Amino acid sequence: MAAVRVGSILILACAIAGLAACGDDKKAAGAKGGATVTIGIAAPLTGPQSHIGKDLENAVRLAAEDANAAKVVVGGKPVHFEVQAEDDQADPKMAPVVAQKLADARVAAVVGHFNSGTTIPASRIYNDAGIPQISPSATNPKYTEQGFKTAFRVVANDNQQGKVVGEYIARELKSKALAIIDDRTAYGQGVADVVERSAKAAGANVVAREFTTDRSTDFKAILTKIKGTRPDVIFFGGIDTQAGPMLQQMRGLGIEAQFVGADGIQSTELFKLGGNAVEGTLASFPGLPLERMPQGASFGERYRKKWNQDVVLYAPQGYDAFNVFVEAMKRAGSTDPAKFLPEVAKTDYNGITGPIRFDEKGDLKDGPITIFKAVGGKWQALATIGGPSQGQGAKAAEKN
Repeated sequence: MAAVRVGSILILACAIAGLAACGDDKKAAGAKGGATVTIGIAAPLTGPQSHIGKDLENAVRLAAEDANAAKVVVGGKPVHFEVQAEDDQADPKMAPVVAQKLADARVAAVVGHFNSGTTIPASRIYNDAGIPQISPSATNPKYTEQGFKTAFRVVANDNQQGKVVGEYIARELKSKALAIIDDRTAYGQGVADVVERSAKAAGANVVAREFTTDRSTDFKAILTKIKGTRPDVIFFGGIDTQAGPMLQQMRGLGIEAQFVGADGIQSTELFKLGGNAVEGTLASFPGLPLERMPQGASFGERYRKKWNQDVVLYAPQGYDAFNVFVEAMKRAGSTDPAKFLPEVAKTDYNGITGPIRFDEKGDLKDGPITIFKAVGGKWQALATIGGPSQGQGAKAAEKN
């Protein structure tokens, strides 16, 4: 019996060793010359803005899947990409916690965050850890004005976007009575401040400036106050989760002013949140319409097939951000952040969204701004201003 027992133990030990070996396949692959590289994605994956955060996560996972299917080789060795997704809850206090978690996990790079208010505090953590960070969506200029060599973005910033919107309100909409509301976040207040300055400079008269929060749902008090100023345009600096109910309450109060927002409201979700009240709304976006992106149509189809939903907002930018990192690793011949970070700064990449090149701060060069109008439950592009093909400040010919 002892011999049987010993034999059984040996068999069991071998089986356990075999299972352990299976679990270490990736490590074994690394020992043979391959490597597993983890790229983080940080965004609001729960809460009111989760539809945007999951949109970004989906895009990054699709990019990783495509890179693995392409059998990427870095420095002569095969690389397998994995994704670590972390939920910052759109909370500036949670963002550094999430960033530290990703740094402790020794991710090679981070796509994120979504909000300017989370991107800015998290960026210091990534900088201190030497981890390259590309935000697919944060537009507040302060993000890249901190001087961190690890910080980049693949969208135009609010100095560009806010200026275009403010001038559009004054010159195209010919506003004589502009009311402005913001959600007091780094993004919402930041873009509203630039819109106010540029609209005034272009001749508009600002008759009211109010604020709310990014958690509010009842806006009747500030809308009633604004109604007394008889505005012809209302600009809102904030996210679709507030813009939807705000539009419904605005129309319910009989306010017929033209409603204008920036990229935070230019999502497919706004039509669900605001219903018929969204019709006629104008919104800017720091980029081209999906169908006019060089590879936008095919990306939209692949995204829909993979996730059974349409692109919500920033998925193309998230996908491109991931691939900017991959291309930098390939050029550097290394997956070590210290070695491929300088190559990120030298990026000259043609992505889903178009040409991607960074200036000395890490901002996207020649970023276009598109003005959209809500028509029949869809966003219709009216005009694109700027971009590498037209030159900064020029207006695209296809104006409806």
